[in-house]
Amino acid sequence: MDIAWTDIAAEGALGIGLVVAGLVVVGLLLGAFVLGIRVRRRESAPPRPEEQPRLPEDGPVREVRERREPDVVPRSDHRLTPHELPGHGNMPSRPSSLKGRRRWNEGRSGSFGGGGSG
Repeated sequence: MDIAWTDIAAEGALGIGLVVAGLVVVGLLLGAFVLGIRVRRRESAPPRPEEQPRLPEDGPVREVRERREPDVVPRSDHRLTPHELPGHGNMPSRPSSLKGRRRWNEGRSGSFGGGGSG
């Protein structure tokens, strides 16, 4: 046997190996595609137009803006623990008697270090 025949056989084996690897990759891609179709068929269908959410009869829900004040912590001679407070430590609030928005003092910017007479 000649060396030339060995080189040709090695190149042929390499070519056959690449073709086999390509076929394996194509087979994996087709398998993934088929699996995706099966999973998609098991999923529920998208909702029909009559199944979509509707607005309430009285229209869209609006945001309520109101000024609220915290409830006063009850005075006591001893330190109160959270379970002794009303609402078990969750600070309740009530609507404020003032209806206007809270404003800062005139001549001040309303921010820390924003200038003003101090």
